[in-house]
Amino acid sequence: MSFNTFGRVFRFTSWGESHGPAIGAVVDGCPPGIALTESDIQPWLDKRRPGTSRFTTQRQEPDQVRILSGVFEGKTTGTPISLMIENVDQRSKDYSEVAQAYRPGHADYAYDAKYGLRDYRGGGRSSARETASRVAAGAVARLVIPQVEIIAYVSEIGGDAIDPAAFDASEIGNNPFFCPDPAAAARWEALVDAARKDGSSLGAVVECVATDVPAGWGAPLYAKLDSELAAAMMSINAVKGVEIGDGFAAARLRGEDNADPMRPGNDGRPVFLANHAGGIAGGIATGQPIRLRVAFKPTSSILIPQETVTREGAAADIRTKGRHDPCVGIRGVPVVEAMMALVLADQALLHRAQCG
Repeated sequence: MSFNTFGRVFRFTSWGESHGPAIGAVVDGCPPGIALTESDIQPWLDKRRPGTSRFTTQRQEPDQVRILSGVFEGKTTGTPISLMIENVDQRSKDYSEVAQAYRPGHADYAYDAKYGLRDYRGGGRSSARETASRVAAGAVARLVIPQVEIIAYVSEIGGDAIDPAAFDASEIGNNPFFCPDPAAAARWEALVDAARKDGSSLGAVVECVATDVPAGWGAPLYAKLDSELAAAMMSINAVKGVEIGDGFAAARLRGEDNADPMRPGNDGRPVFLANHAGGIAGGIATGQPIRLRVAFKPTSSILIPQETVTREGAAADIRTKGRHDPCVGIRGVPVVEAMMALVLADQALLHRAQCG
């Protein structure tokens, strides 16, 4: 059984491989009558697009999206929206050695163990190239929840974190790291450059905040907003951990320190004095900002020789050729935003279906 579809009411199915002719997504369950053109999607793809700085893979992909269905006279029709992005800069010859031996840290062996064969060109379906489909679908999801603002940024690279006191949202778009701390961004230039020149890679932490999410979105137990978000983020390539609110730090607090005290508000709704829970209680949004952090591992494709085995089981060393991100978490920022939007759009429609 295959699992290439995400969502319950607002759903998307991604398709395509890294070195195939194209990748894309089919978005189903989108309400009709929403204004949608390629220009609503393209800016988000441009944020994720490779080759925009020396700190990302130099694969040159324009990532131009085409809407093939589901839109008539500039508005969604309620039928499936098909989105396509052509691949134009593949170099399959870079992966000739990968055809014979498994790259440590990659999905090469796991795919072979499951399917008995694999598309070794750029990792095929397991490539981070697939995340462009998510970003395109997420752009549609944002239009379903226009009242919600979603912003993500890199808060840590290679163990070097931003200074929360220096946080400036206006700086996020002013550097190639999506970093809100200019001093940290300057440090990261040398850090990532050093890893790249060594033929290695670095991990990163991406933080994401969604504001103006109405209280009540989400559902108890098996459709909890936080469990849906965790599943969404963990489905992103190279993600190995997700924290919501204080996350693991909550385990080191006392009950009174972890509580989110409330006082009466002027509109009849409570005013929260803290947000340790990350805007979610009992799986349901509280109306506070939803906050989460996503941990990206270092890119597995590196130039440093690694011990491995061949498909026949013989010992070997492998050195991955080709063009790869020295820190895949950098381009993970728009992907995290997209998955946040996809979950919230789905939860908004689920809430409307049950509660009106």
